[in-house]
Amino acid sequence: MKSMTKLMVVAMLLVAALVVAPAAAARTVTDNTGATVFIGEKNVNLNEVFGQDATADGIKGTLVYYSSITTGVDGTQIGTIQKTVSVPDTKSFELTATDFGSLTGQWYAFPSGSGDFSRMAVPVEGVVTDLYKGTILVQKPSVKLDVKLAKDGKVTTDSVDGKKVTRNSQIAFELEHNLGIGIEPPFVIDVEVTTPNGGKLNQLGKKVGTETAVSLKNLRLTGQKNTTAAIALVGMDAGTYTAIAKWPSKTEILGSDFYNKGYDSNTVNFEILSKAIAISSNKDSVVRGNNFVVTITGESKADYWVFVKDAAIPAKEYPTMLPDQPGVNTTIMTGGMINLEPGYKLPSSLATVEGKNVTNTVAVVGTKADGTRAIEFKTTGDTKDRQFTIRVQEVKDTNKYDDVKVRVEEGDVTITASGTGVYYIGEEITLSGTCTDNKDWVYLFLTGPNLPAAGVNLTKLDKAVSDQEVTFTQEEVEADDTWSYKWNTADLADDAVRTLDAGGYTIYAVSQPKNKDDLSDAKYATAAIQLKTGFLTATSSGAKIAKGDDLKITGTAMGDPDNVFVWIFGKNRQVLGESATVESDGSFEYELKGGETKDWSAGQYFAVVQHPMMDKKQGVYKYDDGKIKGAPGSGINEIYIGKLQASDAATALIQALDSPNIDDTYVKLTFDVEEPYIFIDPIGDKEAGSKFTITGTTNVAVGDKLIIDVTSAAFGPSKKTEASGFGAVSGNVVVEKGDGANKWSFEVDAADLKPDQYIVKVECIETDTTNTANFNLVEKVETTPTTVTTTAPAVETTTTAPAGETTTEPTPTPGFGALVALAGLGAVAFLVLRRK
Repeated sequence: MKSMTKLMVVAMLLVAALVVAPAAAARTVTDNTGATVFIGEKNVNLNEVFGQDATADGIKGTLVYYSSITTGVDGTQIGTIQKTVSVPDTKSFELTATDFGSLTGQWYAFPSGSGDFSRMAVPVEGVVTDLYKGTILVQKPSVKLDVKLAKDGKVTTDSVDGKKVTRNSQIAFELEHNLGIGIEPPFVIDVEVTTPNGGKLNQLGKKVGTETAVSLKNLRLTGQKNTTAAIALVGMDAGTYTAIAKWPSKTEILGSDFYNKGYDSNTVNFEILSKAIAISSNKDSVVRGNNFVVTITGESKADYWVFVKDAAIPAKEYPTMLPDQPGVNTTIMTGGMINLEPGYKLPSSLATVEGKNVTNTVAVVGTKADGTRAIEFKTTGDTKDRQFTIRVQEVKDTNKYDDVKVRVEEGDVTITASGTGVYYIGEEITLSGTCTDNKDWVYLFLTGPNLPAAGVNLTKLDKAVSDQEVTFTQEEVEADDTWSYKWNTADLADDAVRTLDAGGYTIYAVSQPKNKDDLSDAKYATAAIQLKTGFLTATSSGAKIAKGDDLKITGTAMGDPDNVFVWIFGKNRQVLGESATVESDGSFEYELKGGETKDWSAGQYFAVVQHPMMDKKQGVYKYDDGKIKGAPGSGINEIYIGKLQASDAATALIQALDSPNIDDTYVKLTFDVEEPYIFIDPIGDKEAGSKFTITGTTNVAVGDKLIIDVTSAAFGPSKKTEASGFGAVSGNVVVEKGDGANKWSFEVDAADLKPDQYIVKVECIETDTTNTANFNLVEKVETTPTTVTTTAPAVETTTTAPAGETTTEPTPTPGFGALVALAGLGAVAFLVLRRK
């Protein structure tokens, strides 16, 4: 019973407390010309905005949002209404997100009964009078949270959001917002911190200079920015902390209007390190030739040693710091010696070689305001593949340090040669691949017949010497670790000490300038290729060509020349070294149109097709009318071949090309130019209505067109009883290759041709050649079939006499032959009688 009594007393006390507890604080807006209110606010007194006394009760009104406003010439203002919101009680109004949505900005207040809200102002007795009573500026509450670095109790501008700090650091929370201008009492908000263990705190650390925790509750929002007191992190747990500014839920606090309505701030985080100083690397391992970055974390704007610990290796095998990095002072070292600042203590275990510190492996590094600094290290193909220790250390207390280990690993090199691996000297070969063992360069050299065993570079063909980069062919490695080099096997350097010859070769791609004798110290790959000397084939369009026909010289020139050169010698005719383009597949074509050969004399012609070989330059060339000359250094002086007969001119050119000082090759051709002819084979008589073929031979070029006309030779008056006109057949045929002379054929359908004599005319336009022939078209001979009569043989009857009686043989009747004989005798008798 006593327990029940106690419970009743407690309940009564709670009711009393609720009765006396203040209601949620109301905000009275006294400025009716654009005072700011926020979506989510409750119990806002807008009486004065609606033109009422602040204490008046039960006043209604309407808030109007216009998408546009226009003003007439008389001063009348007309607004385009986008939305209206009813205000049931202007003394206590809640701005809900449902009512206002995203329509922030100016809203106009009209008292109840104002009528047409589109009319905002009208002239009254010559004076423009507003029909609305006031305006408010509606905004969404906005709070942005940041965590700043503090030093000596003062908040800096350096953000440590997402960064690391030490226990010796100081921080403060900053609130940037739109809720503090002209609002009394001010809004308040809480900052809630989640610890690495998941706990929720509204206080943190210690206020600088005290042992009191810094409260993060009921933070007043005034002006545009507010910060907490500086928070010392001494003694706090290591790990990541997350913070958010939240609107409180207590009803007596003005900020409660925004509680749980989605208007809390963003989140921030920071990590407290377990050590006073720390170092980390962005990579646990790195392929040599690539860079890596270490980041140190310590006190704000403090100096620290950062160095690579001694590994007892040559200087070039250490990773080194890139020069001229902000806050990274490598100039403390001069001539391998460290210049100490006053009070600084030199670290032990620095990288040294022969008692001298290794350049760019040690520096004094100054942290930024947030206590951090990043330092980039470079590795090369020379960097040793092993694990290195990078240390950060106090400059005055060498017992305070932190280490990070980074392993440098060997990369790899690949090489591929374009195509099949078989090339003609003079062709361009694309060499490509990857190089992860050196970020800057890949080094190329060549081995093969009659070359130094250690290898030569690809352009001078001079010996590649280990560790002397300029003696190798170098190609830059791209950012994606790929490389590509185009090697023109004919484009050797002017000071090349050798030339390439046919044979098998091996191309090496190496991550360091090491020749074949020193490849154990580098990554490399090889590609095998086969080089062949260029060659030439050529043929003319025919052994014989008719004057006026096209002349074509075609063939294949391997070795990737740009052009071949055609020389032609005939009776009083010379074509001297005219170029023909060589296509990508090695084919070429040189053509002289029929108009050019029309005036050529009949007879034998000599042609020479010249291949410039690997240097792609004519060793013998035309340099003046009718004159040829050898390339410089060939020893071939001017030869005036224009005054030589065809065979002698061709011989002079060939002798020049055969010089050992000329690398060009050539092909010789001969062909005959003939007067054009067209022969028509004998046709003979043909029957009307039949189909037959007219054939013939010619020396005009294969592919030329012949025009065939078959016309009647008759000429006379037509008969009215017959169709008038002459019969004719015509068409085109193409000359085909024959077994000697070229051939042609034309099929004639004589179904519509009448018996007559016909003329066949065959004409070639290209060579201006014509020939004719005649044939007869005769009536078709009708054939009458022969009827054969068969006479049955006479049946002989044999009569057998009865026994005892005598048989008499019948008298024979004359047969077919006897009848004929008798008839003949009768005829003779008749003739005799006539003569008598």
